Amino acid sequence: MSNIYESAANSLGLFSSPCLTKVELRVACKGISDRDALSKPDPCVVLKMQSHGQWLEVDRTEVIRSSINPTFSKVFTVDFYFEEVQRLRFELYDISSSHNGIKEADFLGAVECTLGQIVSQRKLSRSLLKQGSSAGKSSITVTEELSGNGDYVELSFSARKLDDKDFFSKSDPFLEIFRVNDDATHQLVHRTEVRPSKVSFALHLRCTCSAGLTACLLAPFQCTVWDWDSNGKHDFIGEFETTFKEMRGAMDGKQMQWECINPKYKVKKKNYKNSGIVILNQCKIIKMHSFLDYIMGGCQIQFTVAIDFTASNGDPRNSCSLHYIHPYQPNEYLKALVAVGEICQDYDSDKMFPAFGFGARIPPDFKVSHDFAVNFNEDNPECAGIQGVVEAYQNCLPKIQLYGPTNIAPIIQKVASSASREMHAKEAMQYFILLILTDGVITDMADTREAIVHASHLPMSVIIVGVGNADFGDMQMLDGDDGILRSPKGEPVLRDIVQFVPFRNFKHASPAALAKSVLAEVPNQVVDYYNSKAIKPKCASDYESSRTFGP
Repeated sequence: MSNIYESAANSLGLFSSPCLTKVELRVACKGISDRDALSKPDPCVVLKMQSHGQWLEVDRTEVIRSSINPTFSKVFTVDFYFEEVQRLRFELYDISSSHNGIKEADFLGAVECTLGQIVSQRKLSRSLLKQGSSAGKSSITVTEELSGNGDYVELSFSARKLDDKDFFSKSDPFLEIFRVNDDATHQLVHRTEVRPSKVSFALHLRCTCSAGLTACLLAPFQCTVWDWDSNGKHDFIGEFETTFKEMRGAMDGKQMQWECINPKYKVKKKNYKNSGIVILNQCKIIKMHSFLDYIMGGCQIQFTVAIDFTASNGDPRNSCSLHYIHPYQPNEYLKALVAVGEICQDYDSDKMFPAFGFGARIPPDFKVSHDFAVNFNEDNPECAGIQGVVEAYQNCLPKIQLYGPTNIAPIIQKVASSASREMHAKEAMQYFILLILTDGVITDMADTREAIVHASHLPMSVIIVGVGNADFGDMQMLDGDDGILRSPKGEPVLRDIVQFVPFRNFKHASPAALAKSVLAEVPNQVVDYYNSKAIKPKCASDYESSRTFGP
């Protein structure tokens, strides 16, 4: 192993790759103090995670109107790393309808803990603190579940003859579904939208039961129907209990129905029958394959590297150059390459990676090329492992002339050509990831947009890491997070396949933070592609047969 490669890998902590698990956090609060005597709070919880001494917002719940004991339906999904201390902060705010977001909301208190504490206890309850002291009797409870099986159950409910709770208009009903736990406590699984007629929604099957699938069939649900009011004082209509096994009766086009019972009316009224009928029109299980399903089915990640060799990088012999090779301190190109490559290589069985350069004059005739093999073997541009890519990069620097311009469309088109052959295979065998390392704003934006729109139809993702201190403002356009990327002709991307990250954001970050950021979207991009083509993992039939539901 070369010294520079080992130095880069060690500096990023990549020889002990973390094992990632996703966990889901559900939040409820109790005893929130009223803002004043005339109105109850409109609570919302913001989840923050500590990074380098700063609290960064991860996600937030919905706002529940006029509630002092809210149970939020929003689920926080968090990556759990066993070997890291992940500090969390749950902040409770009162967001009245007149406020403009969190900035103008009233802060009601917060709780700090680690994700490890929540995971080890499964359920953590703490008093809310405000400026170091207790915020009255207010408390927050966080419940953790392992995020596993990706299957969904799609349910479609309607109702008839529900009790009218409004004097001047018909009821605006919504449904809450609670899972009944082993200790007889209730866990909110889903709160529907307010719909007067029919409502459809999908639930993760793992939400129905924390035990095995057989137990899930018999696990009871408590379903509660409410009439929505804008002031948050929703009127109780009634409730009923069912099981998933019973719901499955609606799978074959049949309807299942339950009487909606108000226990108080049942006791007080002699001739009381029910407060309406709730109807399940459809129960459908949707098989959702995960990224791991495809990898375990034999899908290989084909990882390709493209390196910017334009003159704006500076003379590699100069210590100020972005391509300067220090014997022990890796430059930013090497750090980014090793960080991302070490992750991707675990999913490629032969560990052979094509590496290309662009924006340089290359021997023997020193014509400018935007897709030359870094090892100068055009027939076989593959390098043995990430170490091989690093060595090819080091060896080619003295042999080329840095030039320009910064055109990346040719290399996207080159990888897309390989990906297009895989598209016709009708099997999930190869997915292509192109890592582009560049120091400046690209100069062929129109052609690049066209190439990305074309590539969005293929089993392919593009990761762009901006090296150096250039203004990368225009590069954000290629990342579909702020809007839909379109070709110059107006054609939109079929999928969001581009992730752009400036390396400078991670200069002082924790080890592997760059890789985590740039690769975060890839698993979903892989799944989205194969799902859009209705392509199952290669061994899906055997896998699914072992997970079918009992009668």
